Amino acid sequence: MKILITGARGMLGQDLVKMLKDKNELILTGRDNLEITNYHQCNDVISYQKPDLVINAAAYTLVDKCEEDIGLAYKVNAFGPRNLAIVCNEHNISLLHISTDYVFDGKKDTSYLEDDIKSPLGVYGKSKSLAEEYITTLTNKYYIVRTSWLFGEHGNNFIKTMLQLGKNKASINIVNDQFGSPTYTRDLAQSIATLIQEPRYGIYHITNSDYTNWYEYAKYIFKLANYKVNVQPISTEEFNRPAPRPKYSVLENRLWQLEDLPLLRSYKEAVKEFVENYLRKEA
Repeated sequence: MKILITGARGMLGQDLVKMLKDKNELILTGRDNLEITNYHQCNDVISYQKPDLVINAAAYTLVDKCEEDIGLAYKVNAFGPRNLAIVCNEHNISLLHISTDYVFDGKKDTSYLEDDIKSPLGVYGKSKSLAEEYITTLTNKYYIVRTSWLFGEHGNNFIKTMLQLGKNKASINIVNDQFGSPTYTRDLAQSIATLIQEPRYGIYHITNSDYTNWYEYAKYIFKLANYKVNVQPISTEEFNRPAPRPKYSVLENRLWQLEDLPLLRSYKEAVKEFVENYLRKEA
């Protein structure tokens, strides 16, 4: 299969490349050679390359900055996917788009299903939600993959931040009332590689199994690293960040299971593997 990947140098993008390169012809793009906010450039590049599938892994993911850079957030997170959807539809190309748990408000208190009503709280979630609406309206051959709390080898993430802080901090305050499923980009990339083998179009929730909150997550990371850090629980209100966060955004991988596809391993196994590899490289 010929696959064009946007955001190919991002955290997920680089794992997608590793996972897909052996069995597919890949066209790797970033802002230097495909600015997804530019419709004409999208049309020119995709028309020329003629891929079978476009995977959109490009996004503006700095959630707090999105509250300041509202225009940029909507351009990248909503108009970019819209442009890809229009061009893909015109050329009969499948589109796989990466979305987020932030399309929900987190007030349900049970795991979110793929067809639950969306109600995003902040600019990031609203822009990503609008992208989904553009895609479902403007093209037919689409996969929308909602995921959450990503971590991976490339780029910054919560685990790396905790491991850096754990070297020097005796005590740290971490939010204990936001719940989600940490997801390893390597596992997500493998799942996407499986999903696209057949035209199983639609909206999917794909995360590692089980869930936690940031406080318990941090304690687990320090335990794995054998760091003696006193982790103090605080509320979201005490943390006081610019962007609102969903309190409970665990995604039920229901449709993935109904396709008889294998559930991803527990986030604990994935985090353990990641921490051990990270510390080995740092040693």
